[in-house]
Order: sequence, then C-alpha cells, then structure tokens
Amino acid sequence: MDFFLLSSLADAAIQQALLAMLVSIAAFGLGQMVSRKLGPALVRWWKAHGPGKGELPVRPICTVLRLSVALLILMVATAIGFEELSAQIILAVATGVAVGLLVHRFARSAGTGRVIATLLGLVAFVAAIAGVLRGFAPLLEGLNAAGFSVGSRRVTLLGVLNGLLVVALLFIGTRLAIRLIGRSIDQAGGLDRYQRVLIQKLVAAAFVVVAILMGIDLLGIDLTALAVFSGAFGLAVGFGLQKTFGNMLSGLILLMDRSIKPGDVIVVGDSFGWVNKIGVRAVSVITRDGKEHLIPNELLMTERVENWSFSSRDVRIRIALTLPYATDLDLAEQLMIQAATESPRVLAVPGPNVWLRSFGERGFDYDILVWIRDPEQGVGNVQSDILRRLWRLLQENAISIPLPQREVHLHARSEGGNAPRR
Repeated sequence: MDFFLLSSLADAAIQQALLAMLVSIAAFGLGQMVSRKLGPALVRWWKAHGPGKGELPVRPICTVLRLSVALLILMVATAIGFEELSAQIILAVATGVAVGLLVHRFARSAGTGRVIATLLGLVAFVAAIAGVLRGFAPLLEGLNAAGFSVGSRRVTLLGVLNGLLVVALLFIGTRLAIRLIGRSIDQAGGLDRYQRVLIQKLVAAAFVVVAILMGIDLLGIDLTALAVFSGAFGLAVGFGLQKTFGNMLSGLILLMDRSIKPGDVIVVGDSFGWVNKIGVRAVSVITRDGKEHLIPNELLMTERVENWSFSSRDVRIRIALTLPYATDLDLAEQLMIQAATESPRVLAVPGPNVWLRSFGERGFDYDILVWIRDPEQGVGNVQSDILRRLWRLLQENAISIPLPQREVHLHARSEGGNAPRR
C-alpha cells in the first residue's frame, strides 16, 4: 500500500494536480487574509477622504478584495504554465469560480435581481474556464480521462457530471411543467376546488413518472439485471401494501365521484361529524367533541355511510315527547310548534311539524319534526334548545310531563296455608 502511494505521488500528472490544488487553496486563503486587513481600512479611508465622505458597506468590499486577490494569484499561476491537463483544469475551475463570484457580487451591488445575477455569474464561470483552457475540448478530455472501472463499466467524472446535469434539468423541467399546468387548472372553469386538487395531483404523479423514465433512458441505465429482484420485490410490496394501495385508490374514487366531500356531515358506524379533508390513506372526520377520527378510505367504499349533506344540507331532526292523557292536544301542539319556531337554527321553510305517534303507557307519544341547514354545528344543541323553550311554555300553561307509574303488589303466605294476603 505504501509503495503504491509513493509510486502514485511520483507521477508528474498527480504532482502537478496537487500543486495546482494547493495554489488554488492558497489563493483564496491569501485573499481572505488581505480582505480582513485592507477591507475595514479602505472603508475608514473612504469615509474620511472619499468624495462626499459617504460610507461604504464593509462586507461587499471585503468580498471583492478577497476574490480579486485570489483571481490575481490564479492568473499568475496560469501564466507560469502547467504542462499536465489535470493541473490546467483545476486552475481553470478555480479561476472560473473567482470570476463568477465577482460578477455575481458586482451585479447584486448594481441592483440586479438574484436570478439574473446568478445567471450572469454562471456565464462568467463558463467563459473563464473556456478562456483559461482555450476552449472546452481540453476540459471534456480531462473529465473523461478522470475515472475508475467497476466491473465492465467505467465511471468517469464527465459521466457523473452529465448524470447530475440530466437529473437537475429533469427536476427543474418537471417542477416548471407542474406549476404551469397547476395554474392552468386553477384558472379553468367548471371545476370545484377539490376536483382541481385531484387533477393537479394526478398530473404531478404522471409528470414524475415520465421524468423518471426519461432519466433512466438518457442516463443509459440497464434494468435487465434487476428484473428478477424487482419482480420479487414488487410482489412483496404488493402483498404488504395491499391495504395502502386500496385506500389510495378509494380516496381517488371518492374525490372523482364526489360522494363524500370536505364539509359533508357523515355517519360511519359510531362516528358522527363533518369531513375535514380526504387524505391519501384516510378521511378526517371531526366530531362535535373536537375529536378527529381517521377513517380509512376503503371503509367508506365498502361500509354503509350516511351522508347528511350529499344532495342537500337540509337535515330533519326528530324530537320525542310524551304528554299526559289529560292534556289539551290542540294547546299542546300549538306550544310545541311555538317552541320549535322560536329556536334560531330551525328553518322557517319547511316549517316545524308535530306528529301524534301513538297512545303510550304514560300518555300521548309525540314527535316534533324540525329542519336545520347547518348539521356540522350539531343536532343535540338544537334539541336541547327546543325542549328548554317547550318546558317553560308547558309550565306557564299548567301542563305536566307524566312520570313513570308502577303498581306494586305484596303477597305474603299464611302460616297454615298458601293463601296470599294483600
């Protein structure tokens, strides 16, 4: 190992590359030292003797000094000349970095926007590298020569940079396309908010899949060697995530057919509340107690669901009541209608109604029927408000609520016989 390292260091190309790297690091280091010493002093001198005696910002001045000193040292090193291509590429890249950062700093100081300043810096970076190397051919040749072999394939620095560039361009292009199409969908008429969100998600997923397939094709990745492994892995994932994919598809179906929408009031089993959102895996239902129930999407597709606001938000509430047989029915029904009408959440059209349901054990069994338009605000509070108003009206009119009555018969056996006593 030591012999291999010594023999590698003895190579002229490696020696010059190391020397060029040390020169580049030293150039930026000396620039940092000079900027720390001369920057504040130059600002103080300008403040005391400059035209108008205005103030200069310290940080931009120090940045310009650091990059200028580094660029000067790199230009001197480039003029001296390095025979090996690797050393020339290192000095060219370092020079390009210094020039690009200087152009970016001057552009920002001149009031140019961040995006424009970054583009100008990139152009200056590429132009500086091309100027130092007298064209891009030496750069591409050096990047292609730097690499290592893995089995039958050779990994080069040019290939790695090419792959990174392809991934970056596909990522930026996909993001821009998704954003543009998303804006077009938002401006499209005839779609509600939830349908637009669904279409945007489907379009985004389609663009991501297309971008991945294009990236695999452009990079020349061979997936045939992974065919067996990917098949077994896909089968395992399919069985393991069967419920997950079922819930995802169910969520898409719910959004498409709009049978359940955010804001609907639904009843699923023992869960009653309004739909907060429809997620990828579950539907969020918030109850009147403030609890959030996460119901799997697949359950909403297979189980019985009561949607109180599917076709209309009007919901009828049934309130049971029992009055004694001695009650004046006309007066009692009038009081029940009055109590229901005075409740603020009860609709006037259709108005409250009263039904005599049966003759019960304790008296007349009635149902008070009222309609509301905001079931997400609860139904128990409406029933409580109507019953409280009705209780006051019944007391004012001397009408009582029948209490349960039971007759209890006590039987006792005599000492000499079986005759009961009452």
